[in-house]
Amino acid sequence: MMPAEDRTGSPESDAAVGCARRAHSSILPPSPRFARESRLSLRFWIAITAFVLGCSAERDVPGRIEVWALGREGEVLGEMAPAFARDHPGLSLRVQQIPWSAAHEKLLTAFVGGTLPDVFQLGVTWIPEFAALGALAPLDARVAASQAVDARDYFAGVWDTSNVGGALVALPWYVDTRLLFYRRDLLARAGVGEAPRTWSAWRDAMERVQRSLGPDHHAIFVPLTEWEPPIVLALSLGATLLRDGDRYGAFTEPAFREAFAFYTDLFAAGLAPTAGAGATASVYRDFAEGWFCFYLTGPWNLGELATRMPRELAGAWTTAPVPGPDAERPGVSIAGGASLAIRNGTPNADAAWTFLEWLAAPAQQVEFHRRTGDLPPRRSAWADPLFAEPRIAAFRTQLEHVRALPKIPEWERIAARISRAAESAVRGDETPDAALASLDRDVDRLLEKRRFLLDARQAGGRSADPEGR
Repeated sequence: MMPAEDRTGSPESDAAVGCARRAHSSILPPSPRFARESRLSLRFWIAITAFVLGCSAERDVPGRIEVWALGREGEVLGEMAPAFARDHPGLSLRVQQIPWSAAHEKLLTAFVGGTLPDVFQLGVTWIPEFAALGALAPLDARVAASQAVDARDYFAGVWDTSNVGGALVALPWYVDTRLLFYRRDLLARAGVGEAPRTWSAWRDAMERVQRSLGPDHHAIFVPLTEWEPPIVLALSLGATLLRDGDRYGAFTEPAFREAFAFYTDLFAAGLAPTAGAGATASVYRDFAEGWFCFYLTGPWNLGELATRMPRELAGAWTTAPVPGPDAERPGVSIAGGASLAIRNGTPNADAAWTFLEWLAAPAQQVEFHRRTGDLPPRRSAWADPLFAEPRIAAFRTQLEHVRALPKIPEWERIAARISRAAESAVRGDETPDAALASLDRDVDRLLEKRRFLLDARQAGGRSADPEGR
């Protein structure tokens, strides 16, 4: 997606030059090379700052709330801005849409330059990083005083994604999670009458489907580039993923090992293609053609499949919650999505919170879903008939059983190591136990700085939280 039109002002403005100088001095390391190239470098940073940071003399205008939102959601939020202004005379929104691919770098650069907007969108795995920087205003007191935002109305696992170090630092905006998409006609042809609810029933269903489909077909499609499937299985067994205050990896502990064994055996038994994503040129085409029956994916594929499946197969597929390890334990999935944060120190904090309250109202969440397909994080919004459609309703059931991922800035790098370890085990480069031992060592190295900071703070008598709270 292309970003919205840039409204950030001229590179020649005093504000742009000031912001560029701050970014330049904060980001570029001192060295003889940079000293020799300082004039060119400064001009470069002035131009980049004007375009990327949105730095202008018009920031912090009373009553005007500056918002950065990402991708399609940013476009839709811009469309909804006039409705907010009508409901709140004297307040207005200026929304800048940012592509997801550029968002993380832009937000970090804006923090360094002191040019974050009043409100900005964060993927849930980014929240701990920006909390550690001190970029996010605490919201607990505002929620406690609010008549519009009720923490009890939010799915517990979703609400937890925006709590870091015991403080609420963002407000969940929309949620995604993963569950089973499947071809119920293929399941019925294999003699299975309903979606499996336990791992043993799921394994039996996959074996039946595999026999029914025949050679060169598979019961389930699991891309090896995705770290989420083994994590979903592990969360269902109560795996902590990390241990000792998130200081070390916990991937060799019994719960994760059991989940990983179930995962890798799907490939060993031929139920999933070992080529992973390389086994298909188009997952939608292969799903339609019956090359596989099950796919663990998220709500973004509701619209894709509704559009791409042939008309005669419109009723042949549906969704179901993730199967649990047994009848007593439901399947647990990942609490994903995005939240909205208020810039710490913005003079427009009260107006920004008014906007967040407005956007959190069930009526706005329903309208946002209608425009984007994103799922609301509040239970009350799900009472709308729009969510009664069975494929969507399965997500409502799953959202009662989701967990936040470890809330540390290093998580995305850890996730990349998880998919690498999974692929190594599936392809036979290492045994599953050896792959998990290597994963723990890799994660321990990634967390070395975190341990140092935690230990130093504890030795100094400060909070054990690496954010210092």
